[in-house]
Amino acid sequence: MTRHLQVVFLVTVAIGGTEVTAQSAPGSTASSATDSANPDTAIPDTVDGVVVHRSHALGIHGEVKYPADFAGFDYTSPDAIKGGHVRLPSLGTFDSLNPFILKGVAAAGSGSFIHARLCTKAQDEPLSEYALVAETILFPEDRSWVAFELRPEARFSDGEPIRADDVVYSFDLFTKKGAPFYRSFYADVDTVYTVDSLTVRFDFTGTTNRELPLIIGQLRVLPRHYWEQHDFTKTSLQAPVGSGPYRMTNIDPGRSITYERVHNHWSDTLAVMRGRYNFDRITYDYYRDNTVSLEAFKAGEYDYRSVGSAREWATAYNHPAVDDGYLVQTPIPNQMIRGMGGFIFNTRKSKFSDPAVRRALALAFDFEWTNATLFYGAYTRTHSYFANSELASVGQASGRVREILEEYRDQVSNAVFGNAYRAPSTDGGGDLRGNLRQARRMLMEAGWEIRDTRLQHTTSGETMEIEFLLSSPTYERVVGPFQQHLKRLGIDTRIRTVDASQYTNRVQAFDYDIIVATWNQYLSPGNEQRNYWSSGAADAPGSRNYAGIRDPVVDDLVERLIVAQTRHEQVSTARALDRVLSSGHYVIPHWHMAEHRLVYWNRFLRPAKTSLISLGFIDTWWIDPQKEAILSAD
Repeated sequence: MTRHLQVVFLVTVAIGGTEVTAQSAPGSTASSATDSANPDTAIPDTVDGVVVHRSHALGIHGEVKYPADFAGFDYTSPDAIKGGHVRLPSLGTFDSLNPFILKGVAAAGSGSFIHARLCTKAQDEPLSEYALVAETILFPEDRSWVAFELRPEARFSDGEPIRADDVVYSFDLFTKKGAPFYRSFYADVDTVYTVDSLTVRFDFTGTTNRELPLIIGQLRVLPRHYWEQHDFTKTSLQAPVGSGPYRMTNIDPGRSITYERVHNHWSDTLAVMRGRYNFDRITYDYYRDNTVSLEAFKAGEYDYRSVGSAREWATAYNHPAVDDGYLVQTPIPNQMIRGMGGFIFNTRKSKFSDPAVRRALALAFDFEWTNATLFYGAYTRTHSYFANSELASVGQASGRVREILEEYRDQVSNAVFGNAYRAPSTDGGGDLRGNLRQARRMLMEAGWEIRDTRLQHTTSGETMEIEFLLSSPTYERVVGPFQQHLKRLGIDTRIRTVDASQYTNRVQAFDYDIIVATWNQYLSPGNEQRNYWSSGAADAPGSRNYAGIRDPVVDDLVERLIVAQTRHEQVSTARALDRVLSSGHYVIPHWHMAEHRLVYWNRFLRPAKTSLISLGFIDTWWIDPQKEAILSAD
């Protein structure tokens, strides 16, 4: 296809070693003598003889659930009432309203509420997106490019229209000045350019990644006219212009922030927004720690609490308000995929570079005792990087999973072909003598021995010392017994609990021995896996490759996962990746809940159906005026 473009501005973005050209040509057209024209669009129905699909939505591996004339998502309610003020908690502090850069600690909600995306995800499908700022999605069968025709009515919060050059400018901002992971996230984009004032096109590098058009659909659209006058790379407490359903108001730096719903927002009548974002105001109040936050909740200072602590769930709500029905304590079955979380080793440190050492240290953690004694038996051990989903490896490697792994036979442990990984276990009695004997033997085989009660490397003389970096005192009672077992192996340990800002800075700089963290997962894993596991992310500040994984097999499997052409291939590749990651012993697995545990003041209603991805409190719940009146009266 020949492009007749008058270039108004040109920016070059370096992504993943490739220069990406972003162009803008408002008012120009894209056509050629061989293209069949559609008078209602700047993108023709065929390009070089290839049919261009036009759709309201896009799924990764086939048809989407909802047709073009759908009324609303099934997990929303047409009866939802707009109005009211909801208060929520956040821990620590904030010093920035820009969540897209590494600097500073961004305020809760500063990304999701005020900046709309080109498309919005359906939360009851593995990965489908529906046009939001965009009105129509255009793409060829091979998905070598994607274009978006924007809604003419879409506006920024200051009333300025959203145009194609805002999309190009946003892409440029994220990839040149945003957090480093955006570069890898959009690494397969070759060129970005406007076709006309309402149409923007993204051409890809030749990859067969079917998810790429959906990845681009997740792009948040920022206002060019605003950010050309402000420094995107600096922290700021000035409320930015947005495009989403809320605007920032009442900013009390470090203490609270309120979001106010934009009335008569351009998206209010769209099916994708029916029954969503129902609260008129949302306030986040900041608390020093979880203990203070809990007491504030019970005093009625905020409205809703998702409980992660088994002790809190079992003991904190023996409260008259629960007995009287004013405070609701309810479990909801957990259908969501659970990522791997736990004590994560920083393998950039020489003492953790050997997987045999990491495996040995895992034997010193007694989950069964911890669960029974500290958690009231409330948790399920996590054994997979894709737990609670069909992506998790099961049994022995077989079928397509084994075929994939056989390609790396000389590069992987034999363990990946056997039974799926299971974390070390105990009888729960607190006596780890058997586990610790095995751990000592493994450490000795790895070149470590006890000298004068301290574990030292026989060649380098390095003494094994471990610091647990924590962001909350909550985990100190979990780490304490673990420390005692490590002491029996000759390992000196200490806990360093720091505030949210220090923790963020140290984690982004990989300045830690062991942290407690979780990798969130998705039913359709894609480009984010590079940021989690790839060698390229291992030394990229701010990446989520917390463990510092550098493994060519992992790199290859990640790329195969990203470009999987069918759901079967995607699932098989994810299971193979799960096995290889587990064989690396990068983490001592923690646990997850089989249910969501919620406590909230009884003023809300929610849809009959819950999505597969989120509980949707802010997204789909609403305040019931009758319940509100009863609660307020008392």
